[in-house]
Amino acid sequence: MDLSTLQAFRQEVYASFLRAKYALFDSIDALISEPQATSFVELSLSPFFQRKWPSLYEAFEDGLIDEKRLQEVFVKYLPAPSLLKRLVLGIDATPIPRPDSVTSPDRTALPMHNIPHAKPKKSTAITFGWKYSTLVVLPETPSSQTFLLDQKRIDSSKTDMQVAFEQLKKIVPKLGLRPLVLLDRGYVCLWLWCQLSGLPLDALIRLKSDQVFYRPAPPHTGKSGQPRKDGARLKLDEPSTQTDPDEIWKGTDAKGHPVEIRWWKKMHVKKARWLELTIIQVKRPHATDSQRDPKISWFVYIGQDPEEGLAQVALWYCLRFGQEHGYRFDKQALLWTDPRLRTPEQFDRWSWIVAIVHNLLILARDVVPAVLRPWENKQRQHSPQQVRRGLIKYLPQLGTPAPPPKPRGYPKGRKKGDTVR
Repeated sequence: MDLSTLQAFRQEVYASFLRAKYALFDSIDALISEPQATSFVELSLSPFFQRKWPSLYEAFEDGLIDEKRLQEVFVKYLPAPSLLKRLVLGIDATPIPRPDSVTSPDRTALPMHNIPHAKPKKSTAITFGWKYSTLVVLPETPSSQTFLLDQKRIDSSKTDMQVAFEQLKKIVPKLGLRPLVLLDRGYVCLWLWCQLSGLPLDALIRLKSDQVFYRPAPPHTGKSGQPRKDGARLKLDEPSTQTDPDEIWKGTDAKGHPVEIRWWKKMHVKKARWLELTIIQVKRPHATDSQRDPKISWFVYIGQDPEEGLAQVALWYCLRFGQEHGYRFDKQALLWTDPRLRTPEQFDRWSWIVAIVHNLLILARDVVPAVLRPWENKQRQHSPQQVRRGLIKYLPQLGTPAPPPKPRGYPKGRKKGDTVR
């Protein structure tokens, strides 16, 4: 990959802008070149934003983006997996709080997490705003080096699971590979599991500890009465039911800690006996046994038998935390939640601009030398923010398809002596 790849990506992104495309593209370069900006309007101070600050807001009021074409551009420039040799996807929903935007349409109630000194401890504070579902390619080590494939607002008429399925149904057939999708406990939904079983993908979903599954029904005894429809019960919080696993694997994780993994194949739930599930238990003796670091975790696997083995697939679940790092980078460094745009449609356009910049930084990591602060670790993989500092110097070389603005004002009029024909 070289600078010509970045130029081609920028040109194809520009072609997906249908209206107000000059100002929209200028906002991309402004977001890259103003890492010290603390507010949305400060992006207009960038020398690469060729227009005045009102054009920044007008771009998202009047702009129009061909989302389908832009998604195809993202898929086309998707970085190929190297170490894992498997495309690992993550999908999650994140809130965009708008508690004071009382006139903005389609806001929904959102839970507020990680509030210090919340009382009582298990209480959940509520705010109002929008929620976005993001489909990303996860990096090979948990970090903010995610690559966005789709980003969609969850409107008030749909659930997180419905939007997640719509995104996967639309994007997965275009990938050309059978991906592994990692989902957290928010996607424990039998309807979603049934839908995912019909897509060309494999899914690993973390389970809640109060769920119950059943083994295949035993053969009919020949006695009178209806034969049994379910076999022995497997209840995740009852160790007495967790006997006779199909296989046990013992080894170490990526950090060298001991891990024991057991799994039960051909399991099912009563409401969908036709759906074969594999239930996986992961034991980590070194864990603190807290909510964030449990000693025992449960997962359900849906899909084909993986070539890497179920134990390896279960260990890959830690890659899902890279999505949280990517969200933090978008919100803190790329100002995703900062603009106070009036309508959700305007914020949708801004969300696509953030996704474009995020992906451009991922594509540039092997092309552009990162710029590190004196106190930053030179041995670690370069972060998108460090790549962003280096990319600023290459923006003049990459060029921009957006022409400079035409001067406005009163016309100078005809020169004295001109003849009108």
